[in-house]
Amino acid sequence: MKTLYLIPARGGSKGVPKKNIKNLNGKPLINYTIDVARLLAQDNDICVSTDCDEIISFVNDYGLVVPFKRPEYLSDDKSGTYEVLLHAVNYFADRGKYYDNIMLLQPTSPFRTEQHLKDVFSAYTSDLDMVVSVSQSHQNPYFNLFEENLSGFLEKSKDGYFESRQEAPKVYAYNGSMYLINVNSLILRPLHKFEKIKKYVMDDIHSLDIDTPLDWAICETIIREGYIKHENS
Repeated sequence: MKTLYLIPARGGSKGVPKKNIKNLNGKPLINYTIDVARLLAQDNDICVSTDCDEIISFVNDYGLVVPFKRPEYLSDDKSGTYEVLLHAVNYFADRGKYYDNIMLLQPTSPFRTEQHLKDVFSAYTSDLDMVVSVSQSHQNPYFNLFEENLSGFLEKSKDGYFESRQEAPKVYAYNGSMYLINVNSLILRPLHKFEKIKKYVMDDIHSLDIDTPLDWAICETIIREGYIKHENS
């Protein structure tokens, strides 16, 4: 099973400017993801997909060759992950390099570990579309999530009457950390149409995804206060 480790890193970031190359605990954020990928893969199977010359320079200086600069049509706010994945698959296929699956690693998830990656691979089989990392949601459509009905009143998103959230069926949210994707499935349909998806549950701290300045401050605090011992920090 041959795996492409794809790290998508667009230059534009409205929440935290230049966050992918901003130092978190003295280390550029994207390097956390490169480091954990290198624990399992050779550099020629790790691809940073970016539209940004500055990110390319940072990654090249870290010793990882960026194989291409992402084209402009895949570089704005409306660019989808599906198109970015297909672009990378086609780039390598055009050069005679074929992959069975893609491990998509968002650089905004600095706390994933080698063991997390290994666990996702252990859960994967070739008949699946994807194994995806999730966290258990504290918000639940059976209990405390509501939608507005046609009369303008709130009603629970899903039918069910439970005394506490713990009694309600468990629900999960993608945490953005790891997506192990079957390339054959990807060629046939976009990710949101996948049907055979298996979850890999992570705890709240390791699931943290940086999207806002508050997220950044929380991650800095976690490292500084030693709430986790992370081999890549």
